[in-house]
Amino acid sequence: MILAIDIGNTNIVVGCIDREKTYFIERLSTVSTKTELEYAVDLKTVVDIYGIKETEIEGCIISSVVPQITNAVKLATEKIMKKEVMVLGPGVKTGLNIMMDNPGQLGADLVANAVAGIAEYPVPLAVIDMGTASTVSVVDEKKHYIGGMIYPGMGISLNALTANASQLSGISLDAPKRIIGKNTIECMKSGMIYSNAAAIDGIIDRIEEEMGQKLTVIATGGLAKKIVPHCKREIILDEVLLLKGLLVIYEKNK
Repeated sequence: MILAIDIGNTNIVVGCIDREKTYFIERLSTVSTKTELEYAVDLKTVVDIYGIKETEIEGCIISSVVPQITNAVKLATEKIMKKEVMVLGPGVKTGLNIMMDNPGQLGADLVANAVAGIAEYPVPLAVIDMGTASTVSVVDEKKHYIGGMIYPGMGISLNALTANASQLSGISLDAPKRIIGKNTIECMKSGMIYSNAAAIDGIIDRIEEEMGQKLTVIATGGLAKKIVPHCKREIILDEVLLLKGLLVIYEKNK
């Protein structure tokens, strides 16, 4: 098995995975002020909780969209693993043909998602990753990454709503009992859940119209499981898609 780590703007996703199964997946908070040692303690604690010994882990790969802490997490991982850690970036083979204006600008998380999507599902496909930002990655029938979309995630939208409307307070992101809310809390929950579900449905309709093809649609990310059940489109929920992509990339480079 390998240890796969994805450093996002809000959370660091950590998991142990091999070809057969995912042994665990957990989330740590992304904190830019943490030291290498603090991250080492966090990572070791997670691995220990699941009873996995460092000797059972063949290697480690990191993807990151937060450059200022990438090296701290890398060094922390090497401290507990006693092995060199691979970081997804320039010089790492992915096998993904990126048809963007500047392929180097594509986030490591989106690369890993697309690599896993191609390995696991029929193309053409779209991967929707619902995190701090919601992203859509589109892969055509030739397995080329042709582009996508970025828009504010649910957390950003909710924070903006409560910060700029004095009578609205924070809410949990649980589904309301009905679409038409009967009080402020229900109205906010309905607005957050169903606007995001409708956005996904509408985005996929428009992408398919532009491409002239039906897509396999996969959703992933920390908030996907709250939204996918309310979509009208057929969408595959794969919460470990990114870790699967990191495993594929690790095996291409080991």
